[in-house]
Amino acid sequence: MELRHLRYFLAVARHLNFTAAAESLGVAQPPLSQQIRDLEAEIGTALFVRTTRRVALTPAGLDFLAEAAAILERAGGAVERARAIGAGTAGILNVGLTGSMLAGPLARAIRDYARAYPDVDLRIHEMSPDRQIALLRSGQTDVSFLRCPPPDADLIRARAWREGVRLVLPKGHRLAASPVALADLAGERFVFLRLADSRFAKYLWDRCTEAGFVPTITHQAVEAASLTSLVAAGLGIAIIPECVARLAHADVVYRPLRGPRIRADVYALWMHAKQPLVETFVRRVQGEDPRP
Repeated sequence: MELRHLRYFLAVARHLNFTAAAESLGVAQPPLSQQIRDLEAEIGTALFVRTTRRVALTPAGLDFLAEAAAILERAGGAVERARAIGAGTAGILNVGLTGSMLAGPLARAIRDYARAYPDVDLRIHEMSPDRQIALLRSGQTDVSFLRCPPPDADLIRARAWREGVRLVLPKGHRLAASPVALADLAGERFVFLRLADSRFAKYLWDRCTEAGFVPTITHQAVEAASLTSLVAAGLGIAIIPECVARLAHADVVYRPLRGPRIRADVYALWMHAKQPLVETFVRRVQGEDPRP
């Protein structure tokens, strides 16, 4: 039994006239009659009573009518769902990120995306950078957002947004009132992102050594947002992404760094090409999705 048999059956049941049903389907009447006979033969019972004057549904035909209509409706819904997923407008999207990403443009993009694509089930998974890569590879997440992503030929990457850094100092710090170069921080105590699983932390470490000093690290944190609180507690100074510096804190000051710009650009990463759902979401984060 094929879906066309059900469509033919429904047309005849609707019109109770083979000629009218054939015209509505755009087919000839003899092939339609043959398709109905084939359907009845496959089921093993008559669906229509045919006389020279009229066509009527048998009791089996009446019952089959409801089931056939439901099957075609479900099939049509499945087709539309598949098309929407293929177009990147429906489905389930698992996004890996660190919590500090939500201090930047990603939070607004998620809100706008949810409004523009209500048929997408967007699921946020907060985790460390190395865990993000592991879950991407295992297929448990679809896209991740990282600073300083690893050089990996298996990962597709696209810059999600550009970002710089800010220096975080306790209020009253000797450097809080004047422009600061990275080299001016030699001898200071630092709080850092955890070097074991943050390539961005390693990048900042390298910038410090290029400036002529090895940073003295007193504490390490998983989240960039935590560094501000550690600075406020007097445990050191920190270099954080610009978006995190938008989170106000009464006991610290934020300052730009003079000299060569230190980057904190964020990249979207995913595993396979031709993933419309991922690509649509990334375009929204980049501000390139025209859908309102």
